[in-house]
Amino acid sequence: MNQHYFADLHIHIGRTESGKPVKITGSRNLTLKNILDTASSKKGLDIIGIIDCHSPEVIGEIEVLLTKGEMEQLSEGGLRYENTTLIPGSEIEIYDENCHGPIHVLAYFPTISIMKEFSNWMSSNLKNIQLSSQRIYCDGLTLQRKVKDLGGLFIPAHVFTPFKSLYGKGVSSSLTEVFDPALIDGIELGLSSDTDMVKRIGELEQYTFVTNSDAHSLGKLAREYQKIELKDATFREIEMALQESNGRKIVANYGLNPLLGKYHSTACANCSEPLIAGESVCRKCGSHLFVKGVSTRIQELSDLVEPTRKRPPYIHQVPLDFIPGVGPKMIERLLSIFGTEMNILHTVTREELEQYLPQKIAKLIDQARKGELTIDVGGAGKYGKVH
Repeated sequence: MNQHYFADLHIHIGRTESGKPVKITGSRNLTLKNILDTASSKKGLDIIGIIDCHSPEVIGEIEVLLTKGEMEQLSEGGLRYENTTLIPGSEIEIYDENCHGPIHVLAYFPTISIMKEFSNWMSSNLKNIQLSSQRIYCDGLTLQRKVKDLGGLFIPAHVFTPFKSLYGKGVSSSLTEVFDPALIDGIELGLSSDTDMVKRIGELEQYTFVTNSDAHSLGKLAREYQKIELKDATFREIEMALQESNGRKIVANYGLNPLLGKYHSTACANCSEPLIAGESVCRKCGSHLFVKGVSTRIQELSDLVEPTRKRPPYIHQVPLDFIPGVGPKMIERLLSIFGTEMNILHTVTREELEQYLPQKIAKLIDQARKGELTIDVGGAGKYGKVH
């Protein structure tokens, strides 16, 4: 019998347990063990994808947990830690002669032994295999074929972000400029877009959309995620869900309102002032440099009058730590009462919140999980704001 599972498949490791950097911009406490503990006991995530598992030191740390019996390899793929399944993944940067700009992609594998094999292959094509999101010195098709030869999943990452993404600057108009469409398993939307915005891009109709946090700190885990209908929390079940086969499927995507995304609107590259249609000079600082917003780029790519594929709902949510007046101490108190953030966002009623919180704060949390808070638009690298 199928059940619902919450999954966030794009989480970085900031440092190894010994303190060596993996994701340079990641928090120092964003270690493998801290991610696993936070995902399981605080966030309530059933499945996580850690996308720096190609790093040899991270592989070594996973092998230690397996040896100690703190983690087990699942027969259908994935590694079980307490209440959470880890899917080993890797984020890689492609910039070959077919690209107009760098493109980030995600590759996932069922076992740590296969990830080790992939890491060994990549090490001869990277300058530093220890670090996250490194440029690989082979073309996109070669990378795709290697991932598929090893039984992996291949997903272009945050595809509309202005920098280091498929449609940001990577291709002029079509993913076929760089990739084999048949070897793509899904499309990650990114923080500045949602299903409704991108549903009219014809070449994406064949793919399942995923929404993930791209977390660079523990608090950002599950700021975007999906609810998936599976028989069990394993790699093979996720693969079927991406293919929408045998009743496995994504039943809902949860994420920030795209207006909160830091690249949603076209804005000044110098001061982040939004660009008004027809302007060519920033009215605030006089700069002529602008960062094209995700919303503008999506409009350029949209070519369908009416999409034919029926997609699951995309539900706008504001994470607890985005809500005005909800600080770390209050979040810890809520977790001590209600267990996990997923419980708070999906199960706990407003009346139950009001038993422990001021009515105003309980109302804000209820509005945040329904996407009803008033927000200011983000752009040019500056996040939007919640009122």
